[in-house]
Amino acid sequence: MDLPPPGPLIGSGKEAEVFACGDLVLKLYRTTASASKRAAFREASILALVESLGLPAPAVHGVGQIDGRWGIAMTRADGPSLADALQREPGQGTACLERMARLQIGIHGHPGTHLGSLKARLAANIGQAGILDEPLRRRLLDGLAALPEGDRLCHGDFHPWNILGPPGREVVVDWLDACAGDPAADACRSYVLIRPVAPDLAAAYLAAYAAAAGESRDGLLAWLPFVAAARLAEDVPHEAQGLMAMAMSKSPS
Repeated sequence: MDLPPPGPLIGSGKEAEVFACGDLVLKLYRTTASASKRAAFREASILALVESLGLPAPAVHGVGQIDGRWGIAMTRADGPSLADALQREPGQGTACLERMARLQIGIHGHPGTHLGSLKARLAANIGQAGILDEPLRRRLLDGLAALPEGDRLCHGDFHPWNILGPPGREVVVDWLDACAGDPAADACRSYVLIRPVAPDLAAAYLAAYAAAAGESRDGLLAWLPFVAAARLAEDVPHEAQGLMAMAMSKSPS
């Protein structure tokens, strides 16, 4: 279908740019035409699944191509990100993190039917991380194999910059990495994503999630070496040193 013409740029990330389009937004992927087409249809199908579950996510209005780039038109989320709220009102930090934990636990309350395996994705990325020497790679893959498979819906990119809107009307965006797996792995992934930007916030969120989910901090961090090692395959050179330290240890420094 024809996508609406992009308006002003309102967001930019490694994978895509987001443009305003009236009541909608247009997300255009940066990658080559064939890869961006796969990404657009993959995320659109995930969003359709998530919408059917009644979760707070954008609704897809169309998938198409503009100037060789594939993208998705979807409903626009109102309000600032949760990260902005944390910075603007630091005294509300505990309440914000509890809201964030409840959102992630709500996602985990659904099965990840028809989605790929989180463990398989971690294993593939560990295999592709060139910085890992072979003995460490083998140790990580063997350790990962012993962890539970899990069948819960996992967002895969859940952090406060991907949560938009005021309390009670939050919308979770960027679902391209959604998969089926163990909720503890998804929460640990959130910790790994937040930590390079805000280490204290990452630790506080891990504690908030553990408390809300009735999990132990150690249980969540059992996934740390594997999630960190897999992240090394995602072309984030400024994080490489910290990720290597986490990949070689079962607890954060």
